[in-house]
Formats: sequence, C-alpha cells, structure tokens
Amino acid sequence: QVQLVESGGGLVQPGGSLRLSCAASGLIFSIWPMGWYRQAPGKQRELVASITRGGNTNYADSVKGRFTISRDNAKNTVYLQMNSLKPEDTAVYYCNILPPGTWGQGTQVTVSS
Repeated sequence: QVQLVESGGGLVQPGGSLRLSCAASGLIFSIWPMGWYRQAPGKQRELVASITRGGNTNYADSVKGRFTISRDNAKNTVYLQMNSLKPEDTAVYYCNILPPGTWGQGTQVTVSS
C-alpha cells in the first residue's frame, strides 16, 4: 500500500527556514502530481503547494514567494523549502498525491520566538 513519510519539521524563529522531505513508497511516484498540505490547530487541512509529474508548480497565495516545492523522481521524494517563515505557518505538514489518498503522520512545524 501507499506509504508517505514526512520529515524535517521543527521549531524555528520567525524569518527562519526549514526544508521538509517526504519519502513515498507503494506507488509509481513519477506519474503522480504531489502536494504539500498543512493543518493548523482548529483549522481545516489546506493545500499549500503542488507539483505536477512534469515539474509545474502551484502555490497558495499565503506562501507564494516564500515556499518552493520540488521533487526527485529517482528518490521517490518530494520536498518543501520554506523560507521567511511566519508564526501563521505553524501547522502539521503532510504530503500526498493529488487528489489526496491515505495520509501519513505529518511533521510538525512551529514558528515562534
């Protein structure tokens, strides 16, 4: 079955950076569009960045210009480079295919001074 394992989260000060990774298995990774989603406390899960199998990207307005999604099909891995982090970026971050299937455990990102 499909397994998605996110990593790279942590506690960072406002203005800092983090790079998230998501290792996928159990699927033909290269043919799937992939996305990074996040869920903040008390809020619905939202899609913040996506990348097609051809490498075209799309971003939510709230992260445009600060986050960069990329993928390495040889490693079955998708990344999210997050720069200029803000407290409102605090959430559990998940990767998934588009549309989403089974969720992984996510990785916590906390932006706080």
